[in-house]
Amino acid sequence: MVHAVRVHQTGGPEVLTYETVEVPAPGRGEVQIRHTAIGLNFIDVYFRTGLYKAASLPFIPGNEGAGVVEAVGPDVNDFHPGDRVAYAMAIGAYSDVRNVPAAVLLHLPASIDDQTAAAMMLKGMTAQYLVRRTHHIKPGDVILVQAAAGGVGLILCQWAKHLGATVIGTVGSRDKAELALSHGCDEVILYRDEDFVHRVKEITAGKLCDVVYDGVGQATYPASLDCLKPLGLWVSFGNASGAIKNFDLLQLSQKGSLFATRPTLATFVAKRHDLIATANDLFEAVLTGAVKIPVHQTYALKDVQKAHKDLEARKTTGSTLLLP
Repeated sequence: MVHAVRVHQTGGPEVLTYETVEVPAPGRGEVQIRHTAIGLNFIDVYFRTGLYKAASLPFIPGNEGAGVVEAVGPDVNDFHPGDRVAYAMAIGAYSDVRNVPAAVLLHLPASIDDQTAAAMMLKGMTAQYLVRRTHHIKPGDVILVQAAAGGVGLILCQWAKHLGATVIGTVGSRDKAELALSHGCDEVILYRDEDFVHRVKEITAGKLCDVVYDGVGQATYPASLDCLKPLGLWVSFGNASGAIKNFDLLQLSQKGSLFATRPTLATFVAKRHDLIATANDLFEAVLTGAVKIPVHQTYALKDVQKAHKDLEARKTTGSTLLLP
């Protein structure tokens, strides 16, 4: 018997239903895996609410997981039953067992455990493209990371610090501030108590930042732009507080000929060789200790509604896992 979480209509956490499902044999180019751990990400909320459109209803949400290969379909040569694997950006993860395209699947190094893998594939590869490709972090860069104690934030701050950046982070509480400071941040700003633009100006002695990494969205726009020096880059890679609906292109010129981008991981790993290179860079960062993957919350898969509620209420820090 296989259990999965399905969404029959978009809406709040209550639309996540834990059900018994049937999983067919893997098709051509597919691999069947039994999950040992499933990553929880804000993109799952976007699909659940309908902000991002699933291909059809009902659907199984979730975009990140790790487990063991149980069977392979025709034309699959790189994976075999018993292999330890992980993936990101393949919707349908909230299940005990699933079929996944071999093209998105990755072999796990022996020294990376399944829970760490499930906690880091989407968030860690997101951090990788942010610091390596969207903007190639170099020594001397000054960056601002919004929501620095979140899943991507804690990985991003560590990686950027390792590459030589001065890292400023915004957080919502003193506990989160301590967490961010222990994961790469040089300075933290309590955004509920302080004007983060004013504090950035103080911290940088008026020089401002080279890059702002903003996964928050509506609540931090347009103030994030005011933290950038002329010709600085605003990277809007998520919208945890809601999608930005009033983007004004003219502001970029008025605030210093700024650059702006709205990247997504799917584009950066669309080609198999880019996916492998991105994952290998992440594996190396973790294996060398440059980046640690903090798993701070676990929930049983059947308790997914509570997990979504806590995530949206900003009660979580670091990575969160669902366990089948």
